[in-house]
Amino acid sequence: MKDITSQYINAAGKPTQTEPGTVTHAGFVAIVGKPNVGKSTLLNSLMGVKIAPTSPRPQTTRKGVRGIANAVNASGEGTQIIFVDTPGLHRPKDALGKYMNGEVHNALADVDAVVWVVDLRHPPTDEDGMVARSIRDLPRPLTVVGNKLDVSKYPEEAMRLYSALLEGRTAETASVMLSAQNDLVKVATLRESIAANLPENPFFFPIGAASDQSREQWAAEILREEAMKKLRDELPYAVATRVTEWTERQDGLQRIEAEIVVDRTGHKGMVIGAGGKQLGAIGAATRKQLEVFLNRKVFLGVQVIVIPGWREDQEALRELGYQ
Repeated sequence: MKDITSQYINAAGKPTQTEPGTVTHAGFVAIVGKPNVGKSTLLNSLMGVKIAPTSPRPQTTRKGVRGIANAVNASGEGTQIIFVDTPGLHRPKDALGKYMNGEVHNALADVDAVVWVVDLRHPPTDEDGMVARSIRDLPRPLTVVGNKLDVSKYPEEAMRLYSALLEGRTAETASVMLSAQNDLVKVATLRESIAANLPENPFFFPIGAASDQSREQWAAEILREEAMKKLRDELPYAVATRVTEWTERQDGLQRIEAEIVVDRTGHKGMVIGAGGKQLGAIGAATRKQLEVFLNRKVFLGVQVIVIPGWREDQEALRELGYQ
């Protein structure tokens, strides 16, 4: 598996220098949709490497995550697509939910194209209507991606209903039906069609970058993904994660210290589980993912801490990276 430790950068937004006269195309593409339609799965498939966390639970994505897809020839000419994976647009219940919706609107404010992901298994809901209203009048190319084609009974009818939500739209609009997880050829074709319509621009990120996340942010999201998979009921939504320390030994071992944050004292024991079994399972699954993608041995230490009511606490949200 590819070693991606060098693909996470801190100098976000600084164009890469190219030779005079080199023609490059680059742009930002927002991936939007309601919760749990497969936006992050589509991003990871478009990238060919795991950038965003995924789980069967809605609202796994909380922040706008950028995946940087580069296609460059030997002379330095080519394209750079900056995909912006966004949280699912929904009716917020707390300050965290408001922050997540703000991430969607911020992403749409300054992009070159939009990908709207919908679930072909179901007809549109009120949340789909919210998304449609937010993108219908945008003067940017839009592609409606009907996802989960492989498990949909009436995909054409569903797509017709979703398209009807865009009635009155005048800007360029296209559509495609696929399975983001399994239709890799269709995903590649989608990526190529997006790249073909990018404006002429210098590259915004170094050619070797795959994301604007730091390695600490990325690892924290992998930890939260595994916690969401294993915790039940509403508890996953009361969980945040962060990496507090990352050191590398001379033998290559990555030593990572991390925290799982909960908002109630009673939740701490639920995350740890009897005899530490639950926390051990979360840590083991996270370590396995990290070792595969980093191509390094990993020691992962995880603690569970309580920050009461953090989802409504603006200072706590900032400390946890939701700002």
